[in-house]
Amino acid sequence: MADENQPIEETTAEEVVSTPETATEEAQPEAVETPQEDTTPTISPEEFLANFDWQNYEEGIEAVEDGKLKEFEQLVAENFVDTQGADVVTGKVIHMTDREAIIDINAKSEGVISLNEFRYNPDLKVGDSVEVMIDTREDKTGQLVLSHRKARTIMAWDRVNGAHDNQEVVTGFVKCRTKGGMIVDVFGIEAFLPGSQIDVKPIRDYDQYVNKNMEFKIVKINHEFKNVVVSHKALIEADIEEQKKEIIAQLEKGQVLEGTVKNITSYGVFIDLGGVDGLVHITDLSWNRISHPSEILEVEQKLNVVILDFDDNKSRIQLGVKQLTQHPWESIGDTMKEADTIKGKVTVIADYGAFVEVAPGVEGLVHVSEMSWSTHLRSAQDFVKVGDEVEAVILNLDREERKMSLGIKQLSQDPWTDITIKYPLGSKHTGIVRNYTNFGVFVELEEGIDGLIYISDLSWTKKVKHPSEIVTVGQELDVIVLELDVEGRKLSLGHKQTTDNPWEKYAKTYGEGSVHELAVTEMVDKGATIFLNDDITAFVPGRHLDKQDGSKLGKGETAEFKVIEFNKDFKRVVMSHAAIYKGIEADNVKTARRKSSDNNEKSTLGDLDALADLKRKMDGEA
Repeated sequence: MADENQPIEETTAEEVVSTPETATEEAQPEAVETPQEDTTPTISPEEFLANFDWQNYEEGIEAVEDGKLKEFEQLVAENFVDTQGADVVTGKVIHMTDREAIIDINAKSEGVISLNEFRYNPDLKVGDSVEVMIDTREDKTGQLVLSHRKARTIMAWDRVNGAHDNQEVVTGFVKCRTKGGMIVDVFGIEAFLPGSQIDVKPIRDYDQYVNKNMEFKIVKINHEFKNVVVSHKALIEADIEEQKKEIIAQLEKGQVLEGTVKNITSYGVFIDLGGVDGLVHITDLSWNRISHPSEILEVEQKLNVVILDFDDNKSRIQLGVKQLTQHPWESIGDTMKEADTIKGKVTVIADYGAFVEVAPGVEGLVHVSEMSWSTHLRSAQDFVKVGDEVEAVILNLDREERKMSLGIKQLSQDPWTDITIKYPLGSKHTGIVRNYTNFGVFVELEEGIDGLIYISDLSWTKKVKHPSEIVTVGQELDVIVLELDVEGRKLSLGHKQTTDNPWEKYAKTYGEGSVHELAVTEMVDKGATIFLNDDITAFVPGRHLDKQDGSKLGKGETAEFKVIEFNKDFKRVVMSHAAIYKGIEADNVKTARRKSSDNNEKSTLGDLDALADLKRKMDGEA
């Protein structure tokens, strides 16, 4: 430093920037002066900084030309690293010890990095270029401290983000297994590879991929939690998609291809055609009826298929297997014809009938009405079950429509063939009640022969409103054949006719004019009823309940009653107490009968003949 008491001399930039030799000569004037050269020597920034007096410059003692100063600043910017920045820079290894590596980054001093940060690279040597980041400008010893790990992490994230944004394929090292997948090293960052993203096929053995390099696609980055998810499956799917496009472009209906069974379901089989999947419906697997595709195919099995159809973009392809073989209907030829008796196995049962396989792939339908001569149609399950071997007659054969109707009942004689011999008019039989309606009861005499008992033919004495009052389904019942229609296959039966008509016997006991001492059983609308016996209940009109003293008979009172009407056709008995002492004549009896008939009786279908007789009697009386 110059003496402050001495006068300040002006110094030019050329005098400040001098070589060490020149500075030495100035300090020793007694030395021999060397000849001066006209050219200005070229100096480096290091030499300039070493000989520049910054204190004089800062205090304004020495001045530097602006041009020289700008040139110097440019040289510094181009050749030296700003240690105050946080950017990643490239340095060179200039020396290595057992624990550290000395890195030159073109700063004022070299930096130091622990060798622990280079464990992934055991082959590091002097002269290698490495990426570093300034960690500490000066530690307590004044040393510049660098970090390769931080620089590598920052660069790795930049490369990972770039690969994700540009959809690039990256190479990673599978380090180990973890829950649900694998840990992969990608650019020095630990990424997660889910188990479902390893391959397009399910993978169970993850260990086969450990310590191997694989290609991946970065599918997800979580910047908040610094998580990276990679996929190897995405690359495979991309390749498959390309193959799929090539295959789809060549697809045509009727084309035969070789495929591999990929998956089996209850409704069909998925076939891999080499990157493109097609479906073979269960009905297109075999001409024979099958209940599940696994009966004839298994996963990974190779087979030939034919393309049946596909949609506009060919994303849904319908395939067939049975179409590659001859249709069974074409193989039967003239071996079968109508009226032939054949044997077959029951394959399917429905409510309306059963399907019988009479030849491989050839089925006929036995309708439930063709299983039995019985007119009471039941479910086919009541006659046959799946797997039964049955005989049947071919009723109808349509080779064009490939349909066949079969019959089983035709193998036995029609019971109506000799119906007049087995069930002549007036013959008595025992049948089973199969069903009843409001108007009558259906009774089965044998399989295929049913008869109807009208409600009026159920009982001689009871006024039946519904058959269920007398009979139940499944009950055995004695009947008499009343009418037989062979052509219409109709049989009219009667139940009451199996016993004598008790009204013939009661006509003598309870004839008109007879007097009986009885008790009033029940009071009813417009009169009362009197219980005569198990078969007969008499009716007493209200005005015929008058006593001689003017009062009326009540329930439970006993008195004499005269029968004023006995009609065995209508099963009606009318009695009167007033007739005992008033002497009611026949005209009054007829009037009472007509009123009673109008007010209390309604004819049934079984009484039509009786109504006709009554009309004739009334016309005669008129």
